Amino acid sequence: MGRVVSRSLGIAAVAACLAWIGTGALAQGTLRIAMTASDIPLTTGQTDNGGEGQRFMGYTVYDALVNWDLSSATKPSDLAPGLATSWAVDASDKTKWRFGLREGVRFHDGSELTADAIVWNLDKLLRESSPQFDRRQSAQGRTRIPAVASYRAVDKLTLEVTTKAPDATLPYQLAWIMISSPAQWEKVGRNWDEFAKTPSGTGPWKLAMFRPRERAELVPNPDYWDKARIPKLDRLVLLPLPEPNARTAALMSGQVDWIEAPAPDAVETLRKGGFQIVTNAYPHNWTWHLSRTEGSPWNDVRVRKAANLAIDREGMKELLSGMMIPAQGFFPPGHQWFGSPAFKLGYDPAAAKKLLAEAGYGPTRPLVTKILISPSGSSQMQPLPMNEFVQQNLADVGIKVEFEVVDWNTLINLWRAGARSETNKGATGMNYTYFIQDPFTGFIRHLQCNLGPPAGTNWGYYCDPEMDRLFDQVRNTFDPAAQSEVLRKIHEKFVDDALFLMVTHDVNPRAMSPRVKGFVQAQNWFQDFSPIAMAK
Repeated sequence: MGRVVSRSLGIAAVAACLAWIGTGALAQGTLRIAMTASDIPLTTGQTDNGGEGQRFMGYTVYDALVNWDLSSATKPSDLAPGLATSWAVDASDKTKWRFGLREGVRFHDGSELTADAIVWNLDKLLRESSPQFDRRQSAQGRTRIPAVASYRAVDKLTLEVTTKAPDATLPYQLAWIMISSPAQWEKVGRNWDEFAKTPSGTGPWKLAMFRPRERAELVPNPDYWDKARIPKLDRLVLLPLPEPNARTAALMSGQVDWIEAPAPDAVETLRKGGFQIVTNAYPHNWTWHLSRTEGSPWNDVRVRKAANLAIDREGMKELLSGMMIPAQGFFPPGHQWFGSPAFKLGYDPAAAKKLLAEAGYGPTRPLVTKILISPSGSSQMQPLPMNEFVQQNLADVGIKVEFEVVDWNTLINLWRAGARSETNKGATGMNYTYFIQDPFTGFIRHLQCNLGPPAGTNWGYYCDPEMDRLFDQVRNTFDPAAQSEVLRKIHEKFVDDALFLMVTHDVNPRAMSPRVKGFVQAQNWFQDFSPIAMAK
């Protein structure tokens, strides 16, 4: 069933995109990228389509108060000043933060960035009574900033944010919030659908053309506040091509210049054909998020450990032509927060069967479960063949898995709805890839007791007071070294309690034409397209 879904999406996208690509020659300096998404990400500011949407339609057209430094391929990315040049917590009240805004920044429509504009943007996500409240953007952004209790403009260039409790992760949370123009929203009749056609942010790119499910075209913002990041390209074209073989064929035939996640079995052919294959260590894992609701088989730690011991990760690495890092935990081996877990992930089917037997399962009583998966989307790697591989591994030890295949945006909506929602159709797990670059998005949002939907994205409704105490320590530890020590303890608990089915870490392969020059693949889910140029 999954392959049929994937193929139909791929054919529809290819037909629309290639019909346009073939209509004429493109201008010098145009870069055409085939995304894994099946649609153009939401253009109004707070994007959909997961991290890929943020990569292509967030940090291009927009900025956050706090951005990511995407300039290096050799060191992990860290936070950097964005629309705020400074931020600090009040020494006497750890719930109050001050953000000093960058002077002289203007939106694409020419209006000025002020603290009032930031308040307006937070209201569009959090205050349902505000005229500009947008349910679609709120669905994407509200759960990113659960710490925020209130906010106000102190003066033209100073914003104060008050958190519900002390929270040292607030800057990481705000790095997800894109700032759109209040003046443009007024200009288009206070209508977000109209705003989507001619959006206005402060980013290095402007949206020049937008056709849902077909393409988006971006052009440089010559007045961008960071002169070093004014794009070198004439035009950036984004095309949704969710099927990996369709993306690979489009690159090889010269119809696009760059593809996300090439088909693994085509990587060597692409290399021999002179195409660039760019990879890097990536704060991104490929997991099954497990339901902890009443009646879920994953409530038994023996079952969770058995599943983790049933996975032949080296075999999957061969399946993916080496384009992965086998998981030893939720974070990759060698990460500063990895710690020293006692439970060692490995391929041990005999130990897996023994644990399942102890849990009451065996040949006459196999464990039967349903897992939600998508055929593609937002750096999901190669979800259909990978999930089929995991399915076979689990079947070998006595866990029978049925898949419910849905498109990527539907999977995101099911993730936000939570495992208790009837829309999940009785599934006890979902295959979801996670951005794990900071304490909140890497750890807290998945497992904190009070962040179950709709309050947050603890999809499985896991709740452990001991874990919550560790999360509270992170929020109250403002010294980076001391905070890292707490984070190591958290990761040890993630692994020792086998809280997820931990399979692999992405190296985010991209394939591109030899004409693409200047790209630096940051160790980040997001990337900077500004330095890129196209050779003649």
